Amino acid sequence: MSGGTFSLLIIGGYGAFGGRLARLLGEEPRLRLLIAGRSLEKADDFVFDMRSPKGGAGRLGGNDLGAWLQAVVFDRDGDLREQLTRLRPDLVVDASGPFQSFTGDGYKLVRACIDLGIDYADLADSTGFVAGIGRLDAQAQAKGIFVLSGLSSLPALSFAALEAMAPHFSRIESVAAGIAPSAHVKIGLNVVRAIASYAGKPVAVLREGRPAEGRGLIDEMRVTIAPPDVAPLASRKFLLVDAPDLALLPDRFAGLQSTFTGVGTEPQALQRLLRFAARLVEIGLLPSLTPFARALQAASHRFAAGAHRGGMFVRLGGLDHEGRRLTADWSLIAEGDDGPFIPVLGIELLVRRLLDGQRPESGARPAAGELSLADFEAAFSQFSIASGVRLDHQEEAQPLYRRILGDAWEKLPPALAAIHAGGTRLASGRARIERGSGLLARLIAGLIGFPAAGEDVPVAVRFVAEGEREIWTRSFGSKTFRSWQAAGPGRDSHLLVEVFGPFRVLLALVPEGQKLRLIVRGWRFCGIPLPLFLAPGGDTYEEERDGRFHFHVEIGGRLTGLVVRYSGWLVLE
Repeated sequence: MSGGTFSLLIIGGYGAFGGRLARLLGEEPRLRLLIAGRSLEKADDFVFDMRSPKGGAGRLGGNDLGAWLQAVVFDRDGDLREQLTRLRPDLVVDASGPFQSFTGDGYKLVRACIDLGIDYADLADSTGFVAGIGRLDAQAQAKGIFVLSGLSSLPALSFAALEAMAPHFSRIESVAAGIAPSAHVKIGLNVVRAIASYAGKPVAVLREGRPAEGRGLIDEMRVTIAPPDVAPLASRKFLLVDAPDLALLPDRFAGLQSTFTGVGTEPQALQRLLRFAARLVEIGLLPSLTPFARALQAASHRFAAGAHRGGMFVRLGGLDHEGRRLTADWSLIAEGDDGPFIPVLGIELLVRRLLDGQRPESGARPAAGELSLADFEAAFSQFSIASGVRLDHQEEAQPLYRRILGDAWEKLPPALAAIHAGGTRLASGRARIERGSGLLARLIAGLIGFPAAGEDVPVAVRFVAEGEREIWTRSFGSKTFRSWQAAGPGRDSHLLVEVFGPFRVLLALVPEGQKLRLIVRGWRFCGIPLPLFLAPGGDTYEEERDGRFHFHVEIGGRLTGLVVRYSGWLVLE
């Protein structure tokens, strides 16, 4: 760093990840950003776009940039010493890839940086590349520089989450991690090429404590990503991918029995087609999916469907310090288009630390464990990203709502926590009831037993815990109706299931200030799934006001209109 300006060379700087990194750092006046790639024209276009007015969009590409930007040509197959000497960067970030396809000396660029005394970091997702970087440790230490490989979601963020949960365990037996990108994210060609390179081919994993061969994009596990504070993502299957975690985890945990890293793409129908193609590779009908990378990328863009939400999870299983079975889940959900920034947050954090005079230790190593989860969570604050941990002690009985909410239970106001504390209890109060006037609404209300309309109606609710479920008996004046609630199993995990007669409604519990919102995420009639857009919805929440539990329940739909709306308060007796 000379003259107060830090020179950062981003190889692949106009690509999917390099471009996002440049946008995150664009406001920093202490930076000289060298946007590099084989095409000067593309680099120039990117720099021009960065400088173009966008209504003061700041870090996402406004005209209020503080960094000095320069488009440069950089060819990793050319004379690296000459190019690096001419550009004189303080730090080289390789955001290009795919690292799986590097041939010959895959560390040629890294060695050139070490020889010239230039710090290096990358977003490598190749198991072999990241795991092997330690072979250059002695040379990097001799030069007094750092080389960090894999400073991305896997393994940097996944290991940060893992290390945050590990203290809860006396022994960790299984680790699984996965990424669920939003269907609307435009996946870069290099990412698709990386995934296609191992589709249908052996991937090294652990099973029953022994090295084993998984099958890339064929082996699967179902996961529901559900941070405690937000509505979960739809349950989905994750297909096995070759990620650096698989090579690094056995060295981190002695006695580890199983490992898995996966990707859960939407729509799942497209993922099933990808799995089928991987099977063709497995049985030898196709040599590889790599030649089809462009077609796969185009299909992912053309058939994008689903919510503008993405996520990630890390799951640990084992024993706690009292010898009980424990599962710990860290999960993350990114709203809108914020998810694709997550892979470059580790590099952003590294650069900002360097600008503040904080250097990593010298040497070459994988970036697993280099940053803490608290570091990443601080970076999440600039986005619409929610994350959190759920702990499940399998032998420990917990109240229903506490099991579903996880860490978010601690945020509930006292009146709500008391109502949902479990066991048998009785609460009473007053309510106001409205009923829909449509024929279908009246038929449904009669079938379930909803009360008639009324003002200041006496209400009593009896809660009875019965095994894994709670039975709620509601009495409005002389009218009584009953439902039961339970935690959703399998694909409905982390959701509350409430059953009214033949109707089963799936609800997400989402704390929001003093309120606990109940958001419909699905419904069924006699076990048959029904379209979500026809689901009985409405503004339904619980809250604490003046120290008392208040409820507001609204049930209606597109076909029925309002069925019933009742609101009021309860006090435990």
